[in-house]
Amino acid sequence: MHKISLHPQGPQLSRIIVGAWRWTNESAPQIEQLIQTSLDKGITAFDHADIYGNYSCEENFGNVLRSNPSLRNNLQLITKFGIKLVSEKRPEHKIKHYDTSASHIKWSVENSLKSLATDRIDLLLIHRPDPLLNPEEVAEAFSALKQQGKVLHFGVSNFTQAQFEMLQSYMPFPLVTNQIELSLFRNEPLFNGDTDVMMKHHIRPLAWSPLGGGKFFEDERIKELMNRLCVKYGISAMQLLLAWLLKHPSGVLPILGTTKPERILEGADSVNIDLDRQHWFELLRAVNGRDVA
Repeated sequence: MHKISLHPQGPQLSRIIVGAWRWTNESAPQIEQLIQTSLDKGITAFDHADIYGNYSCEENFGNVLRSNPSLRNNLQLITKFGIKLVSEKRPEHKIKHYDTSASHIKWSVENSLKSLATDRIDLLLIHRPDPLLNPEEVAEAFSALKQQGKVLHFGVSNFTQAQFEMLQSYMPFPLVTNQIELSLFRNEPLFNGDTDVMMKHHIRPLAWSPLGGGKFFEDERIKELMNRLCVKYGISAMQLLLAWLLKHPSGVLPILGTTKPERILEGADSVNIDLDRQHWFELLRAVNGRDVA
């Protein structure tokens, strides 16, 4: 699988990314199998967040890297910070809230480095827009972490266009992505300017929930169309949905959330599918219930 640059000054990541948010109850051998299956198919980027698995997924992944440190140089680690959950693991959190203060940014990075058993994070994202975000403070903290070599690249997640451009205006270097919910069933970002702003800044979006949570099962008309196209192309429904995203010129990088090696193999092969333009619009019409204007 070829890699793709998130930005001219950003990292090169595999076209498909594997998300570790469900890797909560998997054993170390199971996680190692998921990592190795991904690497064997050319998927080298793994998406985390400090809160995943009630603050456990980073450490579960890191335990594999502790046992197999040679794996680290073969992969890229993405993680997110900024959400504070009410959890027995964080008794000081009395209410769910956001924190993008410099002190929390630095603490969160140190904690993720320790949990993931690494000396660097390839890509750090602010998990959610924080209404108390101080852009000067964030820019200063990000700059210090970059200078120290602890974080190589920075971005955001779930930011609006205005929020992204506001923070970017304070940064001394480019934000390299915005991770957003994007799928055939959540296609508004392709029309409301979200992906256009990223293309304006020459960055590529990361797409969470790229399969739309299985929403095609809810509509017989959509199921019928998808089944017909799957037969025509000789592919699965998962591959069809990923191919639909991969065709967009913004260069979307879908994040697969799975605990099954066979699903990773299936998703990886979607990069080889060239979906016809008319079929792309036919799927769009089926989901939106109307032709384009």
